[in-house]
Amino acid sequence: MERAFIYRSYFIVLFILLAATFLINVSLGSVSIPIDEVISGLFGGATSKESWQYILIDYRLPKAITAILTGSGLAVSGLLMQTMFRNPLAGPFVLGLSSGASLGVAVLILGASALGGFFGGVLVSQWSLVIASAIGTFLVLLAVLAVTFKIKDTMAILIIGLMFGSVTAAVVAVLSYFSNAEQLQQYIFWSFGSLGNQSWKSILILSICCFAGLLLSFLSSKSLNALLLGENYAKSMGLRIKRTTFLIIIATSILAGSITAFAGPIAFVGLAVPHLTRQVFTTSNHLVLLPAVLLCGSILMLICDTLAQLPFVEYTLPINAITSLIGAPVVIWLLVRKRKLLF
Repeated sequence: MERAFIYRSYFIVLFILLAATFLINVSLGSVSIPIDEVISGLFGGATSKESWQYILIDYRLPKAITAILTGSGLAVSGLLMQTMFRNPLAGPFVLGLSSGASLGVAVLILGASALGGFFGGVLVSQWSLVIASAIGTFLVLLAVLAVTFKIKDTMAILIIGLMFGSVTAAVVAVLSYFSNAEQLQQYIFWSFGSLGNQSWKSILILSICCFAGLLLSFLSSKSLNALLLGENYAKSMGLRIKRTTFLIIIATSILAGSITAFAGPIAFVGLAVPHLTRQVFTTSNHLVLLPAVLLCGSILMLICDTLAQLPFVEYTLPINAITSLIGAPVVIWLLVRKRKLLF
């Protein structure tokens, strides 16, 4: 009962932090908007300046929602992979999904640029990049699932996923070698990751995908608890390993694949947030860990996005750089202080 009360208190604090970081995120930027004006604009009231209302509704609110979806989805998918493989170094892209998305985008940019002129401009657009990324992720997913049905050992699946990632990364490297500076620049900008420039239609599609992936994750919470004790013990409890592995891979693919398609490959979050969360929630119960990781991932991504958009400056830093620069030292410090991984 005491531990349940403590965890309940932690969740209340996390919800407060989420609300605070959300308000700060939509308030700060090249144009600073007072918090009271933000609250008024978000809840149907009018802001003092018409331009503030436009900035809030058409730019900053979509970006903040994208940050929440991205942070929560990557963090949960990272937890799923670490639990399934019982490996603290596993992340949402360990199956090669990010490399598959990168391959799809690289093929599109190189192929469309080869056509040149009008056709190149039409083919390389926001939605075409999303579709190409999704196709690349889906093809890698099909390959991983085909292997899953033939191989029972989860560690073998992990190694094969890494090999798929290496192969696709090698193809991307070859395509990059034969491309010109303009093509490389366009591909590099995509690889930096971006939470902005999302339409409300894009956010709706991303929200549906994330909701589906999170629902599958929460439905698998009891199976995840059993997997922590080993596959043999899980089988003795009546757990169907292949079916569980299939569901976890599908949930991870939906989350990581859809996020990569819309926001690009964002590093660190899926790997580190589960470890950060376990430092506070010292439990292996996924009914507690899943919502905790979801909240922590959202908060961390909002903080990183706030730092990336450089308040009072027009420039925006790559979100990938911020997530690694801010998060990695924190994780190193925590692990050195604790001297062990809570896993």
